[in-house]
Amino acid sequence: MTVGTPALDTVDLGDPNTFADHDLDEFWRTLRDTAPVHWNPPADGRRGFWVLSRYDDIMATYRDNVNFTSERGNVLVTLLGGGDAGAGRMLAVTDGHRHHELRKILQRVLSPRVLDEVARTVRVNTRQLVREAVESGGCDFAEQIASRIPMTTISNLLGVPEQDRDFLLAQTKTALSTDDEDIDEVASEMARNEILMYFMDLVEERRESPGDDVISMLVGSSIDGVPLSDEDVVLNCYSLIIGGDETSRLTMIDCVHTLAAQPEQWRRLKHGEVAVETAVDEVLRWASPTMHFGRSVVHETELHGVRLRPGEIVTLWHASGNRDERVFERPGEFDLGRTPNKHMAFGYGPHFCVGSYLAKVEISELLIALRDFTTGFEQTDESSRIRSNFLTGFSTLPVRFRPDHSGLKEVD
Repeated sequence: MTVGTPALDTVDLGDPNTFADHDLDEFWRTLRDTAPVHWNPPADGRRGFWVLSRYDDIMATYRDNVNFTSERGNVLVTLLGGGDAGAGRMLAVTDGHRHHELRKILQRVLSPRVLDEVARTVRVNTRQLVREAVESGGCDFAEQIASRIPMTTISNLLGVPEQDRDFLLAQTKTALSTDDEDIDEVASEMARNEILMYFMDLVEERRESPGDDVISMLVGSSIDGVPLSDEDVVLNCYSLIIGGDETSRLTMIDCVHTLAAQPEQWRRLKHGEVAVETAVDEVLRWASPTMHFGRSVVHETELHGVRLRPGEIVTLWHASGNRDERVFERPGEFDLGRTPNKHMAFGYGPHFCVGSYLAKVEISELLIALRDFTTGFEQTDESSRIRSNFLTGFSTLPVRFRPDHSGLKEVD
């Protein structure tokens, strides 16, 4: 449960508890207005780092691959830990020519044209899960619906056997989005290693017996004539399973949490007063599930009179940029009809999320299923927030649905 806004000089953005224990809206507003380049000092043995809170500064840094690099890590957990083991091999922490070539490989299987069939499967799966929950009266939306849609989708793409998916979901939650205070960084690191070891086994299987899944495609790919190594493939599978599950899952949960509390916005969606595509963008802006990404300074540069020196860490906070009054009118209001809506939920520039189309499909199909099968819903108990300095959202969301009997009669 969040308490009041802490004093500016007492906030440690490196501490996951900061986000679970405080409402930071006023903190971000103060930074945007008075300290757009803010220094988060060292604490508890962690390095200090720079904090960018304004939309335009974040976008400019995303575009600047001369003065900033991703190859020393792109989130606080790795940046503060001394670097990312996947640097130069995993798409998210690779820059330059290799990043461009690796991105082309992944875009071939994650493009809208290729994903048409996947989108149809998402639709069927989502409608079945929502229909069952509505007919039963209610559920823990986080556990019974949101946890199943993205993991099923990305697992199908990667060729992960059905019996292994609960295991992978548990590991991704422990790695990045747990609500358990007893899960420390050691446990999170072990979970990340479990995911890597799991995919190492799967890669070995695909080399012996290729299929038509993304892993088989990666195994058969090369850059500049050099085949991707097992480690290259494993690291990018790790990135896909984490990115493909966490962002969509947490956005879906936040969406239902917000709509349950704002019946007027739900009414606009239910009665077709806003386009689903427009609503999806506002859902993403509002949730901003990935709170930040990070960069390291390569060449000395200056921003708002602050000198940024080589080796220093700079963090780009979507959580603030997506609420920037300089860009968004009434940013503190959830408005499903908001347009234009140039949110940064998927990042920007060369590292714009390669799975953004799939995430939008999943959120869109959820909204359509809710619109078709229910007249409304309400939260029936407290929801638990995850504890993370990277992701934000809820791990539980108990809801009760009011069925729309006319919609439930349809044959999918």
